[in-house]
Amino acid sequence: MKKVNVKVAAYMMAGTMLCSSCFVGSFGLFNGYAKWQTNMTNNKFVNAIVAFVIGPIVGTVSLVVDSLLLNTIEFWSGTNPMQANIGKTQQVMGSDGRYYAVTTTKDGYEVKAPNGEMSYFTYDKKKDAWSLTQNGQTRELFRFNQDGTITTVLPDGEQLTVTPNEDGLFQVRMAVGEGRFFAMR
Repeated sequence: MKKVNVKVAAYMMAGTMLCSSCFVGSFGLFNGYAKWQTNMTNNKFVNAIVAFVIGPIVGTVSLVVDSLLLNTIEFWSGTNPMQANIGKTQQVMGSDGRYYAVTTTKDGYEVKAPNGEMSYFTYDKKKDAWSLTQNGQTRELFRFNQDGTITTVLPDGEQLTVTPNEDGLFQVRMAVGEGRFFAMR
């Protein structure tokens, strides 16, 4: 009898910890599954039957993954990896003081300038590289190398390989020309 009481007490303690309102996160995976499940077909009865069949397995797995992994990532990084915000547009002020419309796409960003000019920043997963497309012309901006370095393509077409830290950023700035005024009086 004591073993059963200890088990029950342990389960109740675990339950109180899980239900203590200390969960931080948006539960993006579970909410995405729930939205898909309720809108899967136009027939709510078919949706309910499917929910009874796959709900206990898929719902539980998505809830556990959300609770233990994705919400932890969201807590520490500030963004949930399951919420890519694809198709959302934000107004971002450029260094020139004008606002640009930046839309998140499946593989990068679409930037619309105030004058209507479009630019596309695209990530190529196979090459592990980012490219810029403007006026129908595409050029690679930089790529991540296997050894942990980054190879950037300078405006004149030269390539520069740097480490991903402040020194590497300084080298790129100097090569592009942002640092050329430091030596001037």
